[in-house]
Amino acid sequence: MDLPVMPPVPPMLAKPVKDIPAGQLYEPKWDGFRSIIFRDGAEVEIGSRNEKPMTRYFPEVVEAVLANFPERAVIDGEVIVADTGRNTLDFEALQQRIHPAASRVKLLAEQTPASFVAFDLLALGDEDLTGEPFEVRRARLEEALAHAKAPIHLTPLTRDTDEARRWFEQFEGAGLDGLIAKKPDQTYQPDKRVMAKIKHERTCDCVVAGYRVHKSGPDLIGSLLLGLHDERGVLASVGVIGAFPMARRKELFEEFQPLVTEFEGHPWNWGAHMVGERTPRKNEGSRWNNGKDLSFVPLRPERVVEVRYDYMEGVRFRHTAQFVRWRPDRTPESCTYEQLERPVSFELAEVLASR
Repeated sequence: MDLPVMPPVPPMLAKPVKDIPAGQLYEPKWDGFRSIIFRDGAEVEIGSRNEKPMTRYFPEVVEAVLANFPERAVIDGEVIVADTGRNTLDFEALQQRIHPAASRVKLLAEQTPASFVAFDLLALGDEDLTGEPFEVRRARLEEALAHAKAPIHLTPLTRDTDEARRWFEQFEGAGLDGLIAKKPDQTYQPDKRVMAKIKHERTCDCVVAGYRVHKSGPDLIGSLLLGLHDERGVLASVGVIGAFPMARRKELFEEFQPLVTEFEGHPWNWGAHMVGERTPRKNEGSRWNNGKDLSFVPLRPERVVEVRYDYMEGVRFRHTAQFVRWRPDRTPESCTYEQLERPVSFELAEVLASR
């Protein structure tokens, strides 16, 4: 491979802002694997956020790149997987695509095929475009992918702040998680937070039903496990909070000891899990951290906490929630899914057609 921009390249990043900045170019914020793809003739490399190649995991994307990219190009974008039944993004299915077994990779490429959404052009032919303004790179990208077909897509872009606000509200229903704002004259700066990202931010009241200890010691809280009651009154596991100062972790451990209980009679007992309830599992392994102990200490579900979250993926928080305050005025039974704001239903196909 011999390109004017060679792998690995850490992607340009975004810093969070509270509101949509005026006078910029706006794109949907995709929920996938950030990837810079390099093509030089028959050679293709799919980069990643940590600069390690993901090429072997997405053979169908490699095939699509060879069919749709210019002969020599470096394009920044996002690898995504769609839930075709719901017509939304499916990040959980995307995570499962990272598998060590070649036979499993081949099977998943057929069962949950990935797509690539392009949003920046770093090089074309012998030209290094990283020093060009973004609006120039975008125009060149549109020309380069003018005839591209699925599963290669060009992300929608608008200069209209009002349209960007509509996207922010509507596109969440298709599984996207906000907006990216870019200055028209911005050069490409690898690993620098020079773009802006605007994400949804909401709060809800959750039941604390367990904890995991901190890696630094058995008498420190690592994370608190959160639950919400569904329409049947069953307490479902929805996520965790865990960003506490070290001194507070010690205090929380002491505060919660009177609530420690047995699994027998707990909403997240193993029998319930075996019949299909979504519960944290004792000694559950993580496919990202082999051997990591994800067991938890059960608590009587009596404490209520208000947390901040961005959006839901199915019945769980997509990302780790953030502590806001304790709610001694709320009963655990009142913490239900009904309090959650429902995003406007919107189909992924319509987002991809907005280019």
